[in-house]
Amino acid sequence: MQQRVSLITIGVPDMAQAAAFYEALGWRRTDSLDGVIAFDLIGQALGLYPLDALAEDIGVPVGTLGQGALTFAHNVRAKAEVDQLMQAAERAGAEILKPATEVFWGGYHGYFRAVGGAIWEVAFNPFSPLSPDGAFRWNGYG
Repeated sequence: MQQRVSLITIGVPDMAQAAAFYEALGWRRTDSLDGVIAFDLIGQALGLYPLDALAEDIGVPVGTLGQGALTFAHNVRAKAEVDQLMQAAERAGAEILKPATEVFWGGYHGYFRAVGGAIWEVAFNPFSPLSPDGAFRWNGYG
C-alpha cells in the first residue's frame, strides 16, 4: 500500500447544508455520481455522503459511527490567513471550538466544527512551508 489518501468521505446528516458550507468557503464541486458530493483537492478528493447511507455501506448501525477523535487540518501560508479562514468558517455556519491562538511549538491555529460535524484545524506552521501549489509535507517544501 502506498503512503497516500485518495478520498476522504465524511458522512453528513444533511447533504445540501454540508455542501453549502464548503461552497461558502470557496470550494467548487466536481461532477459526482451515486449520491456523493465531491470536491477535488490537491492530490485527493473530499466526498460528502449521507450518514445513514455510509453506515449501510459499511454494514454497521449509524450509532456505532459515533464522533471519532479525528480532525482535518488545513495549513496556510501566514498567521493572518488562519484568522481570515476561521472568520469565513464561522460566517458559513461553523461552530468555533478553539479560537485562533499561538501554539507552544511556534505555530498558530484554531479549530471549528463544520456543518455536518467534521472538525477542522486551520494552522500556520512556520516549520512546514507549503509548496507553490499549496501541498503540505510534514517538514515543508523549500
